[in-house]
Amino acid sequence: MSLDWYPAIREFCSYWRDAPMLQQTFHTLEHSFSTDNDACIDAAKCVVEVACQIIVDELDNPLASLKPKEENPKFGVWVSAAVRALKLGDIRNSAFQKLISQHHKLTTTLGNLRNDAGPVSHGRDGFIERLSSYHRRAAVLSADAVVAFLHQTYLEAELNLARTREPYDRFRNQNDIIDEWCGYGDVNIEDGGSLSVSVNFPNEESALLINVSLSQFLFQVDRPAYIEALNAARTAESFEEDSI
Repeated sequence: MSLDWYPAIREFCSYWRDAPMLQQTFHTLEHSFSTDNDACIDAAKCVVEVACQIIVDELDNPLASLKPKEENPKFGVWVSAAVRALKLGDIRNSAFQKLISQHHKLTTTLGNLRNDAGPVSHGRDGFIERLSSYHRRAAVLSADAVVAFLHQTYLEAELNLARTREPYDRFRNQNDIIDEWCGYGDVNIEDGGSLSVSVNFPNEESALLINVSLSQFLFQVDRPAYIEALNAARTAESFEEDSI
């Protein structure tokens, strides 16, 4: 049984399984680390950066954006932006502040190790000695600690429901409140084939009217059904064209 050196990174990447760049970076980390390749140092650093960008994108306020203004922000800049987005600096606790400080030092050290030894980000002397497995493990463990710290804090953060990319199931408490206090009203099929539904809110005299086409309904609610409907429609369309 092999030891899992990056459980927090694995958990974060599983949580954001629909993020293509994160998954590609994670695949690079897995492959390079399993083959004792020093490129895992670069990959570990990149996973932290991508994680920070995802968190900042989710929590950022466009009116007072925390995103770095630089074209190519430094490693520590992204981590600092994520820490501010998570409002970790708002907690007035000396021990907690020291913990944040240590994580900043950890990210800086990881960045320096990448710059000194990582073979992917910069060209190297072709005959330079490879690092030991201990260096690689230290880099990956450091990255995993930072991701664990950020991800667990993110899971407790209050998200902007108007712009979040989180799935429906992430908001079970909010969903239950809506289902308990709101309800469907009139349901009609319009002449164009779209579904028209009125939604009644508590203590509101007028209802919210929602009009949605079949394709939009399936795309948002049941993606496999959308694909099945698309294939069936294409077959029917092809059959009709052949019949003409």
